[in-house]
Amino acid sequence: MKNLKIVALIFILLLAVLFVFMQNEEKSPASKKPIIGVTTFALYDMTKCIAGGTVTVVNILPFGVDPHSFEPTPRLMTSIEKSSLLIYSGAGLEPWIHGFKFKHKAVNMSKYVKLRKLRADEIEKNDGHEEHHHNGIDPHYWLDFNNMQIAAKVITKELIALQPGEKALYIKHRDNYIRRLQKLDEEYKKGLSECKKKSVVVSHNALGYLADRYGFHVESLTGLSPEAEPSAQAIKRIFQDIHKQGIETIFYENFVNDKVTKTIAKDANISVDVFQPLGNITADEAKEKLGYIDIMQENLKKLSKALMCK
Repeated sequence: MKNLKIVALIFILLLAVLFVFMQNEEKSPASKKPIIGVTTFALYDMTKCIAGGTVTVVNILPFGVDPHSFEPTPRLMTSIEKSSLLIYSGAGLEPWIHGFKFKHKAVNMSKYVKLRKLRADEIEKNDGHEEHHHNGIDPHYWLDFNNMQIAAKVITKELIALQPGEKALYIKHRDNYIRRLQKLDEEYKKGLSECKKKSVVVSHNALGYLADRYGFHVESLTGLSPEAEPSAQAIKRIFQDIHKQGIETIFYENFVNDKVTKTIAKDANISVDVFQPLGNITADEAKEKLGYIDIMQENLKKLSKALMCK
């Protein structure tokens, strides 16, 4: 009889535990965070900052891969299709995206920002070959801080549509990010206002937005594609620019072969440095948890030095 009482007591306790477990399950549904896929680092970093952990933000581009030449695998495309929202750069930067039908919403950010048209001399200097793929548009619009403010507003609107309950948080984070962008703009204006040099030399034409906004010129070995091979004529032209303008630094990017750039620097007896145009970042930069604003501040220091600014 005593054993039956013990068994009954254990049974009642098990029922109580099961009841509490079921109550907790009802209160905490097993719903996962929405997934947002982003194709370029600048927009990825911004989305993370505004979302503040309320969604899962996925950088579609593996760190260290050039966005101009990236081709996703079928497996990755299947994963992208599951995203609640896709934010892509547009302006011809991701040719792989055309023809792909997304299950949920896809936002082409280039439709909202102010795009820069290539000048005739820019197309002519680089034979115009790869520029045709972009229809004469410079896709590096995230290097314009006004464009980034516009992007912040668009991303916030999409996040609110996805998670209406987090509206106040998103607006707070958006406003904070925009203030940081405005401060960065002021730093660039001040840092590049009084410079001895008027031109910088780069391996590929990615600095057009910065040059137009802050009043300097860009001489590039190749056009919009960093993987394009510079012609003998382009190399000769760069040597002439270096000597004529007294340029002391040539910039290149981490994702491309730096052999030609370093050879030019050696033959011209000038320094060589890395400029980060932020279509993507390296694996080392990702480990250091560097954000868009951190890297743009570092870019400013390098530009100021190359242009010999006060």
